[in-house]
Amino acid sequence: MGPSSLEAMEDLNSVTVSPLKRRVRQRRRIHEIIKTKLQRNLSCSGPKVKRTLTGFFPVVKWLPKYKVKEYIWGDLMSGLIIGIILIPQAIAYCLLAGLDPIYGLYTSFFANIIYFFMGTSRHVSVGIFSLMSLMVGQVVDREVYLAGFDLNEDSTKNAFGLNGTEEINTTVANLKIMALNMECGKECYAISIATALTFLAGVYQVIMAVLRLGFVSIYLSAPMLDGFATGASCTILTVQAKYLLGLKIPRHQGYGTVVVTWINIFKNIHKTNFCDLITSAICIIVLVAGKEIQDRYKDRLKIPLPTELVVVAVATIVSHFADLNGQFSSSISGAIPTGFIPPKVPSVELMPRVAYDAIPLAVISFAFTVSLSEMFAKKNGYTVRPNQEMIAIGFCNIIPSFFHSFTTSAALAKTMVKDSTGCQTQVSSVVSALVVLLVLLFFAPFFYALQKCVLACIIIISLRGALRKFRDVPKQWRESKIEAIVWLVTMSSTALISVELGLLIGVIFSMICVVVQTQNPKASLLGQIEQTTDYEDMEEYDNLSPVPKVKIFRFQAPLFYANKDFFLKSLYKATDLEPFLEITRRRKLEKKTAKKTDSVDQTNGDVSVSLISKDFDFHTIILDCSCISIIDTTGVSTFKMVLKDYKEVGINVILACCNTTVIDSLRRGSFFGAGDKDMQILSFHTIHSAVRFATGTTQPVNDSSV
Repeated sequence: MGPSSLEAMEDLNSVTVSPLKRRVRQRRRIHEIIKTKLQRNLSCSGPKVKRTLTGFFPVVKWLPKYKVKEYIWGDLMSGLIIGIILIPQAIAYCLLAGLDPIYGLYTSFFANIIYFFMGTSRHVSVGIFSLMSLMVGQVVDREVYLAGFDLNEDSTKNAFGLNGTEEINTTVANLKIMALNMECGKECYAISIATALTFLAGVYQVIMAVLRLGFVSIYLSAPMLDGFATGASCTILTVQAKYLLGLKIPRHQGYGTVVVTWINIFKNIHKTNFCDLITSAICIIVLVAGKEIQDRYKDRLKIPLPTELVVVAVATIVSHFADLNGQFSSSISGAIPTGFIPPKVPSVELMPRVAYDAIPLAVISFAFTVSLSEMFAKKNGYTVRPNQEMIAIGFCNIIPSFFHSFTTSAALAKTMVKDSTGCQTQVSSVVSALVVLLVLLFFAPFFYALQKCVLACIIIISLRGALRKFRDVPKQWRESKIEAIVWLVTMSSTALISVELGLLIGVIFSMICVVVQTQNPKASLLGQIEQTTDYEDMEEYDNLSPVPKVKIFRFQAPLFYANKDFFLKSLYKATDLEPFLEITRRRKLEKKTAKKTDSVDQTNGDVSVSLISKDFDFHTIILDCSCISIIDTTGVSTFKMVLKDYKEVGINVILACCNTTVIDSLRRGSFFGAGDKDMQILSFHTIHSAVRFATGTTQPVNDSSV
């Protein structure tokens, strides 16, 4: 340290410092808070009713301000393009959901209309989504299987006979009776399961919004969500692979779908339908070529290429005129009715069976919708309300469930297309819904001969973005090994175990990683930057000067019960002094000295007076608390123990840069003594003020501070 720094430190006693004075905050009683909130929320007035309506239906606020000349062409173009994309995807994703194609069109139509009225994002495309369809399909197939129906898409007969255990047959019999009471066949029972599941997911989302539980999404980290999406994409790819080969293999029920399905595919590979195989190969080549051309010339192309729609149209025409179903037994979509089926209340009897399954659906649907809404709102310079987004997506599930629809969510790919094609408002969603409506009313029967393998190709090609995440793993590993491990664990558990357990494992593992990082944070000694009053890590920076006779220790994490041992070990290692061992050493030497001099009575008095001292290269430890955001009672006890133990060997311990939360915790734990009388000599607002105090003080603090 330079002479100027030493002179500044020596002048400490001549400088009068005006201490900061904490504001006195009056804490309101709980009953007063509840009374105020009830008065505010339960009162009724004209302006409040208006605010509530505009908050619940944001369209009432922005639609009157719609700039027709400025917005209409962008909304028309983006809505038309999304509608064209929705048609083949809506039909295709029903394969994942285990439902008839018409229900995918219903879902796309109603979700777009409802989000137009209730959503706060201008660009998000809400509707059918591959991940949601997969999760719905797993529940639907499980319940259909338990109800005794054959999982083969081309069969409606029951799978169980009189053989089997009594327990299984009893369960099946009960469910079959339920299905008969509902006057349902396989398809009717499947959509009944899907609507009950969708209704519950929507109810959960609305309840979460009412209870302000949007914070749940913060526990879904970006690496975890990416890993979950990639793992689910592997499952989707596996589930659709059988359609590419024309194999009629029931979907596996239980864990390990990916492994078991591939084993079954290879066992039945000799049954491959070569018509479906050739069709799949041609469709994949065309779709991949279209995507590559789109990616390469996206700056020149003003609108996306409607490759999926062209493939569907051409494949349907070829299949119809070549009679591929009759000649080669190729699986086709079958009859798709026109118009709307009369609305029906979701089955209350089935809801208890799917109540738990609806929870991950609700959370994932909300998380994707809110994250995409905030992403594109930030990009385009406006704000969204996450709580209203939760309500909007909740009603996008509740209301359509009465109209034979299944769970929806925002979709990244379609949202990006909307944004890139000039979308300005959710008027584009109405345009997309009208395109789907045209198909529902007039063109749906034309897709009768469409092969299922073509739909599977569309689904698989749509997974390109998620599957490309595998290429980013090396880069992610270099940037953050922990995040890369979270991604790998979530992806592997989702793909190899199940989608639901993969989500749970990903969340738990992410939290464990956070806890582990707080349990083993970085701890270091600080040195002074020359000619400044700043201090930094001596391991990370050169040209730092250690403060004579003072050790400055920084602990970069909250201090609580889980990492207090690591804090102590790091402090002892950094200072090269463990007080307890030093005290033990001194006492042993004292006893030896007492025996040699026959002064046994000296050990009955105050031992600390006669301890054999040892010279240290420092007399003060400054604990830099700038990185300690919180401290629990165990942490306070640890600080008190450190202060006491080091004082017994003649070392002062003082604190610097404590935030008010830490100070309040220390005061409640009587760290500063009775009436906080030692606060001025134990806590400083900056490291430099603590250094100046330490260099002018060589005596340990009073016992009363502990």
